[in-house]
Amino acid sequence: MTLGGAYATRNYTVKHLQDLKGKTVLTETMPFTTSEAIAAEEAGIDTLKVKFDPSNPASAIAIRKAAPHTFMTFCIGLTKIATAAEAVRAGYDAMEIGADGIMCQWGPELIRAVSSAGIPVEAHAGLVPRLSTWTGGLKAVGKTIEEALWVYKQVQAFEEAGAWAVEVEVVPAELLMQISSRTRLVTSSIGAGSGGDIQFMFAEDILGNHAPPYPRHTKQYRNLFQMEQAMQAERVGGFRDYIDDVKNGRFPGPEHSVRAPSGLIDQFLSAVDSDQDK
Repeated sequence: MTLGGAYATRNYTVKHLQDLKGKTVLTETMPFTTSEAIAAEEAGIDTLKVKFDPSNPASAIAIRKAAPHTFMTFCIGLTKIATAAEAVRAGYDAMEIGADGIMCQWGPELIRAVSSAGIPVEAHAGLVPRLSTWTGGLKAVGKTIEEALWVYKQVQAFEEAGAWAVEVEVVPAELLMQISSRTRLVTSSIGAGSGGDIQFMFAEDILGNHAPPYPRHTKQYRNLFQMEQAMQAERVGGFRDYIDDVKNGRFPGPEHSVRAPSGLIDQFLSAVDSDQDK
């Protein structure tokens, strides 16, 4: 049963994922459409993340319904929350509509409040894009001893605050391997090598939804951007051919029109002309 009170048929619970730590590497992605969510579940992706806006939850609800059997973490934006009370309320709102846990970029204080309320919470360490001004921009974190120790202390603080997992982003692979072996938290690696308990990559990167350049830590397994460009060219071509046919009298043709029964038009004209003579 979910914290929201619904009987669930998920592939994993938090306890399952904790018990798998160090035994296997799981896969994780973030779908941005229901089609991606359906495909991820059908393919067998282990866990999913979805963006969740407490003030506009429709997209998260749709994606949750699209993948009803997959463990799903709702990611709450950093600036959506200002106080511990708001964090707990947002967490409960997420769980009420089907989240199996939440993820945040908050500090230990808010994480402690949410965890104490019984809400499974995943933290975020290393490169946190929205906080990257403090670490020098969108680049790797942890390549100096000072930064490496800082990332480790972050993880320790999140563990002490009650988080059950932590996403670790763009740190040296060897560093995550060592940190992951020294924490009870389930570690989700994005751009941090193979040393995490979960390997995470956005669906748009896996599927090649966008044009190059691609982030260094991603791999494109399909090229949907190229396919979409080809489809768009087909759309434009179809509209142009339609315009040309209309302007040159080729559409509509006899096969696209309804034919009047024999004598109907003569009857119609007779009736119209008769009305006009009155």
